[in-house]
Amino acid sequence: MLIDRRKRKNSGLRMQTKEGILGYLFASPWLLGFFAFTLFPVCSSLYYSLTSYNTLKAPKWVGFYNYIFMFTKDPLFLKALWNTAYYAILSVPLGIAASVLIAMLLNQKVKGMRLFRTIFYLPTVVSSVATALLWMWIMDPNFGLLNTLLSKIGISGPGWLSDPAWSKPSLIIMSLWTVGGGMLIYLAALQDVPESLYESASLDGANGWKQFFKITLPMISPTIFFNLITGVIGGFQVFSQAFIMTNGGPAYSTYFYAYHLYNKAFKEYNMGYASALAWILLVVTLILSLFIFKSSKKWVYYEGDQR
Repeated sequence: MLIDRRKRKNSGLRMQTKEGILGYLFASPWLLGFFAFTLFPVCSSLYYSLTSYNTLKAPKWVGFYNYIFMFTKDPLFLKALWNTAYYAILSVPLGIAASVLIAMLLNQKVKGMRLFRTIFYLPTVVSSVATALLWMWIMDPNFGLLNTLLSKIGISGPGWLSDPAWSKPSLIIMSLWTVGGGMLIYLAALQDVPESLYESASLDGANGWKQFFKITLPMISPTIFFNLITGVIGGFQVFSQAFIMTNGGPAYSTYFYAYHLYNKAFKEYNMGYASALAWILLVVTLILSLFIFKSSKKWVYYEGDQR
């Protein structure tokens, strides 16, 4: 009996080993891609951030000089960081609010609603280059669609992308063009809210506003939390709008952090300094993400939560 038990145990261990090996074999394409295209570049960039490296010569170790130069001698570092923070702080809440509002409108049981949902989602799949070119025409100060419409009601429109006071707000307004992606996620969340909660609230005399703030928002707060995290990360990586539409101008008003990093890496070929910029960006987004995670305990509601 003892020998039979040992045989069964050994047989079970061999089976688990085979299953483990098969599991790693199936996962090996992803593991190879992760080590080759993610982990290795990340570790390399950390090393390069401590060197002087221009891609033509071997990297030269300089320690923390790139970071010291960044905070003390780079005149565009704080400017780029401020522009990016300004953009993210305004565009992310506005995008969330617009997405929730549109999702609530498209959650109604009206004939042809699928068509409207498709129309609102379509701008999300348009390439960033095509979107930028479209909005450059819309915001043209002389013959753009926006200023033409404003002139019809007697308002002289500003130089949207050519005025430093309006350039960042213009790009923030443009960012609302792609709220359809968030709208789709909120729409799925809204359809998961039990109708019985609204029925009970109506019987208790709660109006639409109270139902929105006491039922809808708490029930979709996990989705808002997810979109807030991804929105902040995406907001601090804004690049294509400035690259295509303004070249960081006018007067560096749209000179975003990612655009500054791009210039250092691919125009000046200062890869060491660009790597240091990338790591500071990582630290900033990590701190903001941790702050949002920490604060989520006070405003994110999960089903079954007893608070």
